[in-house]
This record gives sequence, C-alpha cells and structure tokens, in this order.
Amino acid sequence: MPPRIAFSTLAFPDATLAAAVSLGRRWGYAGVELRLIDGELIDPSMPAARRAQVSRTLAGLPVVAVDSSIRITGTDPGPELRRFLQLASDWNSPLVRVFGGDLGPPPRRQRQLQAAARVLEDAVPLAARLGVAIGVETHDAFSASSTVAELLALLSAEGVPADLVGAVWDSHHPHRAGETPAEVYANLGSRILLAQVKDARRTAGGDWQLVPLGAGEVPVKEMLSLLQAAGYPHWFSVEWEKRWHPEIEAPEVALPQHLDLLARWLGS
Repeated sequence: MPPRIAFSTLAFPDATLAAAVSLGRRWGYAGVELRLIDGELIDPSMPAARRAQVSRTLAGLPVVAVDSSIRITGTDPGPELRRFLQLASDWNSPLVRVFGGDLGPPPRRQRQLQAAARVLEDAVPLAARLGVAIGVETHDAFSASSTVAELLALLSAEGVPADLVGAVWDSHHPHRAGETPAEVYANLGSRILLAQVKDARRTAGGDWQLVPLGAGEVPVKEMLSLLQAAGYPHWFSVEWEKRWHPEIEAPEVALPQHLDLLARWLGS
C-alpha cells in the first residue's frame, strides 16, 4: 500500500474548512486531520445539522483523525470523550486524538495513570461499537513515549485491544524528551495509530522554533524509515501549527513543501 499523507487543519486558523480542504486537495494531500473547523476548535456538542454540513464540505476527502483537547488525567473527561467518538463516527474517522495531560510526582503519578486507564477502558465499548479508536498523543507530560507505553500497558493488562486504544506519535515531542525514533518505536510499536510530522530546531534561548521539513533537527526521516520498515498501515499527517504559532510560514508555503519532501522520503 502506498503511504497515505494527510494534513491538519491546525495550519488554517484564518480559513474556512471549505477553503482548507480545497487547497489540501489541490496540493495533493489524500486526507485531512480535523483540529480546526472554520478556524475554531471543534465543539463536541455540535448539532446534527452542522455535523452534516461538515461532511458535505469534506466532499469525500477522508478524515484521518478528529483531534480533541481532552486531557485524560483531567476532571471527568469521559463524557466529552464519548461525544468526540460519536463525532468521529459521523465523519467516518477511524481515530479520536486525546492528550494525556499532567502528571504529578509518585505516588500521585501512578494513581493518575490508573485513573486515565479507567477513562479509556470505560470508553472502549462505545469505541468498538462505532469502529473508532482512541489515540493518546506523545504530548505534555506524556511527551516521552515511555510514559504513553506505561499507560497502554495498564490497558493491555485489562485486555483492551491494541486497535482500539493506542498512540499518536508526534515527531517533535519525544525528540524534545530525549528519545530517539528507535526508542519510540520500541516503546509503542504496533500501537501507533497515527504519525504526526513536524520539524523544529532549538533556538539560542532554549525554546523550539517550528521550521520547514528537513530544516530542523527532529529526525523525521528516521521515524518514517522505521515505520515503513515495520509495515505501518496508518496515516502520516503534517501538523503545521499555524494556529499556535502565527509567526511561522503560511500554509500555502509550508504544506506543499512538506508534501513534496515527504513523498520523496517515503518513496511515493
């Protein structure tokens, strides 16, 4: 199967969904990761008529993930997670992205991980019925894949299928946490349900600046090679975070550049 490359609407804070979809399709992207709709974060209580309008706007462009802001270590995330699962089902998306959230020091940390595992386990019956998986992103206190793996191990111990709760590998955050792509893959392996691509370099002040693909220090090419060699069956998605970083290049510049280089690196 040729690699499937999508883009996140996070790149389009000032555009309608229709404009973002039209541009992405014109540039050659095969799918879309929904984070913004008409420039706004997704409202999980969106009425049915609005959901149907979104489906029409997508016009057959596959949705690879519906991205929530849910933090599963937060206060009562279960109801919102169930609403996002239904949204994803309505848009024929195979995945809902969640964040892990914050973690305290031991022994509070272990209690938080166990509570987060229960949140995910409670959502599994609905996820299974709808055919939508849940992906925990390598982000915030879960930036290290080892932490995501620790959470997933709790679910495996309870018999939760790997195809219903897994990981979203954001290329940048494990690198910031000091992990190599080989370590990330060793920790998460077949439980990786989405590979999000971005590149960045550290500034003189110690912060990180998002840059065009190949212009930074994130080992994206090694990440892609590992996934391809393992027969990774899911999507690659370009996450150009224009919403959070308005100073970076416009999507009209960044997204074609990412797609061109990804296609060459992936041999498509």
